Amino acid sequence: MAKNKQYIRPKGQQAGYRGNPNADNQNQENDGDDTLVDIVEVKEQAQDFFEKNQNLIIGGLAVLLLLIGGYLAYKYAYIAPREKAGMESMYKAEFQFKQDSFALALTNPGEGMEGFLDIIDNYSGTKASNLANYYAGISYLNLGQFEAAIDYLNDYSANDDITPITKNGSMGDAHAELGNLDQALSFYKKAANSDNEFLTPYYLNKLGVLNMKQGNNAEALNNYQRIADDYPQSAEARDAKKYIPMLKSTS
Repeated sequence: MAKNKQYIRPKGQQAGYRGNPNADNQNQENDGDDTLVDIVEVKEQAQDFFEKNQNLIIGGLAVLLLLIGGYLAYKYAYIAPREKAGMESMYKAEFQFKQDSFALALTNPGEGMEGFLDIIDNYSGTKASNLANYYAGISYLNLGQFEAAIDYLNDYSANDDITPITKNGSMGDAHAELGNLDQALSFYKKAANSDNEFLTPYYLNKLGVLNMKQGNNAEALNNYQRIADDYPQSAEARDAKKYIPMLKSTS
């Protein structure tokens, strides 16, 4: 009687092969069919989603386009011309400001031109209006109207290297004149927290003077020491070198 032969899988051959040379090709074809079916299903689902929600999608796109169009129209058809007009209107007020004619600069600079206060109101939302707030604040400070100075300087948004220092320093001056010494110290600190060879030692000196007045000798010493160390060529360095030994003996 013939013995049953037992099939032995060759080493490295996967189960299921059973000697069929087309098995791998068939598996690959099946995988390809599955991938094709998945792609078709995704496409059909996307089409179904769009058909069910097309009104919402189209409406959303329309709103987005309207918002973009409105913003561009506001920026280029409304703001840009007003920006140009505001800057052109300011030259006479700036001239009076440079002549220390602060009252004229605020309201009546001459030649029928607008003063800083009119520019603030008539060109609101523009850089010209913002800059006019700064000029108005400094003008009121020089006119001794310290609360008005604080109000207008508060409304000014500083976005350069110089006016953030002078804005804070000027608000410190206004608060000092009003007797709000703690607030003055706070603004002088902000002004002195900078690195400008002229303005920084100027406000460090004011900070040192006010700290001494408040009895904060250790803080005043730090202020004057920074002037001596970082700005030895400044006009304030001479006073700093005079105060440092005195403050060291009392700190």
